[in-house]
Amino acid sequence: MQDDSRQPKAVILCADDFAVHAGASQGIAQLAAAGRISATSAMVLSPRWGQDCTLLQDLRGHLDVGLHLDWTSDFAVAAGHGLKLGAAMRKAVLGGFDPAAASVVIERQLDAFEAHWKAPPDYVDGHQHVQQFAGIRQALVQVLHKRYGDTSAQQPYLRLSRAPKGAADLKARVIAAMGASALEKIAGCAGITCATALFGIYDFAGSTARYAHLMDHWLHAAMPGSIIMCHPALGAQPDDEIGAARAREHAYLGSPEFSAALRKAQVQLIRASSPDGKLAMAAKIRP
Repeated sequence: MQDDSRQPKAVILCADDFAVHAGASQGIAQLAAAGRISATSAMVLSPRWGQDCTLLQDLRGHLDVGLHLDWTSDFAVAAGHGLKLGAAMRKAVLGGFDPAAASVVIERQLDAFEAHWKAPPDYVDGHQHVQQFAGIRQALVQVLHKRYGDTSAQQPYLRLSRAPKGAADLKARVIAAMGASALEKIAGCAGITCATALFGIYDFAGSTARYAHLMDHWLHAAMPGSIIMCHPALGAQPDDEIGAARAREHAYLGSPEFSAALRKAQVQLIRASSPDGKLAMAAKIRP
């Protein structure tokens, strides 16, 4: 028999890729309004960011909104600094990005975020996990420390893309090897909080039933303060490589079955910037 006397686990469910296209922004805003996610990461290089962020205005105080630092999307390529993921990974491994040049790119994306949101991001993560690539991670910590200070209430936290050992398949291990521990170390030296356990990494394949099974596993495995990432959208865009997966995720996260899964796993979705979230993050979850 399930013990209903336990306190619910405080977990952050974060929808990545806000503003990548209209369907993603609309689907994420819909789920946020229903309380089915607790954070979203914005792609501010997208020309949609300025108009789509209005979808989130009424959710201030109920939803963490972060910067999805971008080096690998078509938007980043168009901006002049972007590379395809494979090329970016090779550059990170073979010497790393130039931190001075990376600092300029990061400042521009923070400026673009604040220009429309009128506030600093609650956190920073990375599209395809670039926030922890060599050269970028050093620049990111330096920029955040300089821009927001180490004791400021406005200091964003950082998401580490590192799955706990029991949840780390080959893809997750490769992602973590790109610099999760290195980012954690330099962020700690700068007094910047990190969310250290990430769930939600998978191959974007399969059916809605498979995604439901994966989510059920992540909900039960997640420790308090963990982040589960997702990529929902209203419908599949023809030019979106993971469009079908986005539609499946949205359908499941908005369903009664997901609500039941949260209850069964005794998970409470929280904002990491909330008092409960800060307490959970301060526990320093180890993978």
